[in-house]
Amino acid sequence: MQDKKFIRKFEKKVKDTINKYKLLKRGERIIVAASGGKDSITILYLLQKFGFKAEALHINLHLGKYSEKCLENVREFCKRGEIRLHVVDMKKEFGSSMCYIREEIQSRNKITNCMACGVIKKWVLNRYARKLKADKIVTGHNLDDEAQTVLINIMRGNPALSINLGPKTGVLEDRKFVSRVKPLYFSAENDIRKYSELINLPVSYEKCPCAIGSYRVETRKFLNGLENAGFKVKKNIISNFLEILPRLQNYFLDKTEKLVYCKVCGEPSRNNVCKACQLLER
Repeated sequence: MQDKKFIRKFEKKVKDTINKYKLLKRGERIIVAASGGKDSITILYLLQKFGFKAEALHINLHLGKYSEKCLENVREFCKRGEIRLHVVDMKKEFGSSMCYIREEIQSRNKITNCMACGVIKKWVLNRYARKLKADKIVTGHNLDDEAQTVLINIMRGNPALSINLGPKTGVLEDRKFVSRVKPLYFSAENDIRKYSELINLPVSYEKCPCAIGSYRVETRKFLNGLENAGFKVKKNIISNFLEILPRLQNYFLDKTEKLVYCKVCGEPSRNNVCKACQLLER
């Protein structure tokens, strides 16, 4: 009985997030960034349950057995749900695994594993979602992820980066930029795990093997420690952040700024060379 109540409450929260923030519309072509972890498989499952027609896009990072298991999970779930799956192979796209690319980037830049990987994955997601004529990219970012990011941006002394956060990401629009949305924005990581276990979804609960000693890992430990002590810091961070977000955007956003196209790859960028091409030195 308690499990059924939890499932109903969890699903209602996600559905309410989609409706309140107008994240998705019926008839849109929706691409879910499906890593194979609990978050992406859960939202893929829920979108199908809610009646949205979604496809999955998986990026094979070639991180050994971890990546093999993630791809296996995505394939199994998509086959079970008759969901169209698109796979982008890092070795075919860039000539190397993410591990090698990350090491090359770090040898030239003071940048964390997660940051380097995140920039490259965003580039791949936008490029391939556009090729697939997607209207929206759905990511599995949850309450924990977002609270960590808000705090990281403050601790790094760069709160301006947070103007792109929220259930809908990005403040600038462009014909070559596919809008990204986060239906799990208010869902806690522990709740997502519990839900995926109750529904018996084929997911991986392993953390990325490259996420060791990064800024995000330490921030996650810090926030989890406060939560375990009884403080609802994650929910408070996000609720307060959303309250001040319009003012942050008004303060930091240059209303005359327009996206340009990277002179190397042609992707939308704030600079003549996009962040991905800068890191890859292409």
